[in-house]
Formats: sequence, structure tokens, C-alpha cells
Amino acid sequence: MEQPKNNLKIIADKKNARVILPNMLTLIGVCIGLTSIRFALDGKFEFAIIAIIFAALIDGLDGRIARLIKGTSKVGKELDSLTDMISFGVAPAFIMYFWKLNTLGRFGWLVCLIYVICVALRLARFNVNSNQEPSWRDNFFEGVPSPAGGILVLTPLIVSVTNFDYIPLNYDIIVPAFFIVTSLLLISKFPSYSFKKIVIQRKTTIFLLFGIVLFFGLLLIYPFNVIAISSIIYLLMLPISFFHYKNLKKQHTDSNSVDDDDLEDVL
Repeated sequence: MEQPKNNLKIIADKKNARVILPNMLTLIGVCIGLTSIRFALDGKFEFAIIAIIFAALIDGLDGRIARLIKGTSKVGKELDSLTDMISFGVAPAFIMYFWKLNTLGRFGWLVCLIYVICVALRLARFNVNSNQEPSWRDNFFEGVPSPAGGILVLTPLIVSVTNFDYIPLNYDIIVPAFFIVTSLLLISKFPSYSFKKIVIQRKTTIFLLFGIVLFFGLLLIYPFNVIAISSIIYLLMLPISFFHYKNLKKQHTDSNSVDDDDLEDVL
């Protein structure tokens, strides 16, 4: 008896299969970002902070995983920007509004709107200007990236969770100030470290691993203290990144001028 032929064939494109994993991580980041708003609505601001931190970690992993497994795509790029808009634009604004800015009336809501608009402009500029810069600029972002901006505006809330009461803090002034400064940094052309290309010498690897283990160990024990200190350290690094960028730009400009002079001599 002749066996029936199965004419149904599943054709799987290897490229599409590789795209699924990073895009799934990106969608998980969207869910975590939206969940942070739910935590804030319920008054669980500690969980809201943790959700944003997890979203930032996923945002840092999905792109690297996509490049590692050669699963990058235009859809993934646009999806990543949408995730950043929700997790580091809309979500932090709502969290801080429910925590403190709602007591400032219309001004508090205006501050939230300004911040979200600046995040949108920053992401749009990043998508347009990506892959158009010289390689030496790959170590720098133009302006503060949206994940860092989302955590920076949450810094006053994080500090309050740590019960830091050594210095009296007026959050009615500090919170809008953080929002305005961060919004300006997002849309500015201020160079900030991207940490995309970090050269690690083999002899320093053991110290790097020790530092990473120590950081995550402290993060598990004192999560909000470590996050608050990390935010402050990031702010202090901005002037360093600015002068480092200016120095590299000057060196690059001088080398180009030397090459042009050599070319003129040959001609």
C-alpha cells in the first residue's frame, strides 16, 4: 500500500531564526518597562526602579547578542528604538510623576512632557546618524544615551529609597532639576562614553573579573546604594569624556592635516 506523501514543507530561513532571539529580548524589555509603570501606580517604587534596571540590562544585551549571532535586522533596530522610548522615556516619566512631580501641578506634567520629547528626539537622531561617524568616534555617544537618561532622572527616587538623610534634600527642586538637565544632555551634542570598544590587556583581565564580581555582589546586597553611586559616578565621568573626545578630535584633525601636506608635496 502506497504511503501518502506529505507535501507540507517547513522552510526555515537561518537568518530569520537568528533574528528571533534578540527581538524576543527586546520585546521582553518592553514588557518590563511597562510593568514598571504598573509598580509605580501601586506605589511599589522599589520594584519600579528594579524593573527599569533590568530593562537597561536587556537593552545592553539584545544588540550585542544580535551582532554576535549575526542576527541584526532593520526591524530589530526600529524595535529597539521603540523599546527605549517606552522603557527609558515614558516609564521613568510616569514613575517620577506618580512619586513627586504630581505635587507640582501643571509644571510637574510639563517637565515630564519635555523629558519624553527629548528622548524621542535623541532616538530619532541616533537612528539617522548611526554608521555615519568615523571609527574613532565609536567610543562616544552624541549626547547621553536614553537608558542612561532614564536612570539619571530616577536618581532622586533611588537616593530617597536608600534613606540617605545625612543632608536635607528638597526633592521639589531636585527632581525637576534632574529632569531638565538630563533632557538637555539627551538632545545635546555633548560626547559621552559608549563603552562599545574597550581594549582590555590580558594582564589586567583578572582585575577586571574581580571588579565585575565585586560590583554585582554589592549590587545584590545593596542594590539601591550601588545604583545611586553608579549614577553619580556616571555624571562625574561626563567632563572626562568631553575632554577625552576633544583630545582625540584634535589628534585626528592634526593627522589629517599632516596627510594633506604630504599629498601636496607629492603633487
